[in-house]
Amino acid sequence: MDCCNIKKHLVIIGGGSAAFAAAIRALELDARVTMINAGLPIGGTCVNVGCVPSKNLIRAAEAFHKTRHTNFPGIETNSRISDFPGIIEQKRNLVARLRTKKYINILPESDDFRLIDGFAKFIDPKTIEVNGELIRPDKIIIATGASPKIPPIAGLAETPYLTNETAFELEEIPESLIVLGGRYIALESAQMFSRFGTRVVILQRSKRILPTETEDITDKLTYCLIREGVSVITDVNIEEVKSANNLIHVDTTVKGAKRSFEATHLLVATGRKPNTARLGLENTGVETDNQGFLVVDDNLHSSLAHIYGAGDVIGAPMFVYTAAYEGKLAAENALNVTQIKRDYTVLPWVIFTDPQVAGVGLDENQAEELGIDADVAILPLSEVPRALAASDTRGFIKLIRDQKSDKLVGARIIAPEGSELLMEIALAIKFGITVGQIKGMFHPYLTLSEGIKLAAIAFSKDVNELSCCAT
Repeated sequence: MDCCNIKKHLVIIGGGSAAFAAAIRALELDARVTMINAGLPIGGTCVNVGCVPSKNLIRAAEAFHKTRHTNFPGIETNSRISDFPGIIEQKRNLVARLRTKKYINILPESDDFRLIDGFAKFIDPKTIEVNGELIRPDKIIIATGASPKIPPIAGLAETPYLTNETAFELEEIPESLIVLGGRYIALESAQMFSRFGTRVVILQRSKRILPTETEDITDKLTYCLIREGVSVITDVNIEEVKSANNLIHVDTTVKGAKRSFEATHLLVATGRKPNTARLGLENTGVETDNQGFLVVDDNLHSSLAHIYGAGDVIGAPMFVYTAAYEGKLAAENALNVTQIKRDYTVLPWVIFTDPQVAGVGLDENQAEELGIDADVAILPLSEVPRALAASDTRGFIKLIRDQKSDKLVGARIIAPEGSELLMEIALAIKFGITVGQIKGMFHPYLTLSEGIKLAAIAFSKDVNELSCCAT
């Protein structure tokens, strides 16, 4: 065979979104692909223990909650959970269907593709061992994902606890639950269980939940959670965890005062750690950071030219859609001479609490740090006709613009289904659409998207002084 026709061999370590996107793109580029997966089943975190099961159960809890808490006077409702194991079983069925449809069924039947079930380990920088077999590919993509990070708290290792990998498998509703953490996994799970009927307390080390967001966002979400019955305790130092008499006991110091909490269950949602410990990276010289995440450049190169990284294993942002983007990009860069840089300047994200927290681009503090002459418009949902008609005005829409160019640089939204507003803003930022142009566009009356136009108007006018649909 002519050496020029020999296909490049790409090994992909992992079986989640990044790995599949890399495999699909590599096959399109006429490479030979070997995928090596172990740990979670094919599909990785999102479909098995993350996005899919959590959002399905969040919706189930929301349906139950809304039948018991109507926003409209004169409507009386009565509901109960008659079969919680049935709720969990339909969640399992959904996970299985999507794992099959979106992962297993798209595995190519080709001589150029091979899937190996086993843990990959580097023997040296260019040799991988799996199930006793040695493989020496041309290029390698590490896409092994991440898993729950368990903090070094006294007694925790000897105490039964839940993580996102086990909490969504419970077949009985916990009587009470302590949640360690105050970011998206902790908050989504806490509200979900609370709506199912669990007494929930959140213990957050920082002074606020979602500490990287601005206070107006976190204050509003905290208020909404507390109003539903979730206890939110911040500025917490956890000293010891122990189990006794079928209860979990958590000893803490809160704002300098000793406090103890107890519950039937404990959920640890204190961050994510990369799945790199078993890879044998010490045999390669591949650089990792102080938490073990693979260090890559904007082309997704590791410190070795033939090894790339993609997905949660390289750290934030840890979203399934960014993992897929990185997997595809890593494959293209591994197999092509031309190198493409990743670009996250317009990255929308969502926290699926209710109200949802959603954002894209910069907030006002980040804009100021970059020297942008930023202007902020905040529109309460009480000014959005759709929210008024739905009798649900929890939250606000916040737009951030560059005053010099009149172009949006970011947005933050806290609103029921607020994530559905993100893409108009993302497109405006991406393509330089000005606030003036947004104001001049038709937005259907009594849609939530009308709130974007009203927020744009709020940069220069008091919306209280406008008539219906006026500009």
